[in-house]
Amino acid sequence: MTSKEKAETKQTKSKHTVKPEREKAHTERKHAHDQEHEKEKIKAALQESEEKNKELHDKYLRLSAEFDNYRKRTLKEKAELIKTAGDELLIKILPVLDNFERALKALEGANDINALKEGVLIIYNHFKDFIQQQGVKEISALHEPFNIDVHEAVTTIPSPDEELKGKIVDVIEKGYILHDKVIRYAKVVVGE
Repeated sequence: MTSKEKAETKQTKSKHTVKPEREKAHTERKHAHDQEHEKEKIKAALQESEEKNKELHDKYLRLSAEFDNYRKRTLKEKAELIKTAGDELLIKILPVLDNFERALKALEGANDINALKEGVLIIYNHFKDFIQQQGVKEISALHEPFNIDVHEAVTTIPSPDEELKGKIVDVIEKGYILHDKVIRYAKVVVGE
C-alpha cells in the first residue's frame, strides 16, 4: 500500500470515526436535555402535588375545627335542653301542689270527714289526669297473667283459687309506662 492509499484509508477511517462520535455526542446532549426536561416535569408535578397536599390539609383542619365547634355547640344546647326540660312539666304540676296546700289548710279546722275525702279525691283525680296527659299509663296487673316484661314478682303464694294459678293475686306497687317504655315495673304477688 502506498502512502497515498494509506492517507486515503486513514482519511476514510477518520470520516467514519468522526461521524459516529458526533452522533454519539449529539445523542448524549439530547439524552441530557431529555433528562433535564424530565427532571423539570417531575419537579413541577411534585410542586403541584405539595400545593394540593397543603390545600387538602388546610381544608381538613378547617373541617375538623368546624366539626369540633359543632360538637361543642350541640353539647351545650343539649345540656341547656336537659337543664330546662323539666321546667314545663314543673309549671304544669304546680296547680296540683297548690291543691294539696289548700287541702292541708282545710284539714286544720275540718269537722266534716266526707268533705275532706271528697277534696283529696278531687286532687288525686286531677293529678291522675295530669300524668295521663303527659303520656304516663298505669300497668294493669291484678288477676292478669304474670308478664316479666312489665311485672316484677316480689313473692309467690299458694293460689286461693285454681283460676288464679300463674296470675297476679295482689299488687304491692303499681307500675307505669311512659310512651310505650316501662318507667316502673309493677311489684306483684303471683299465685302458684
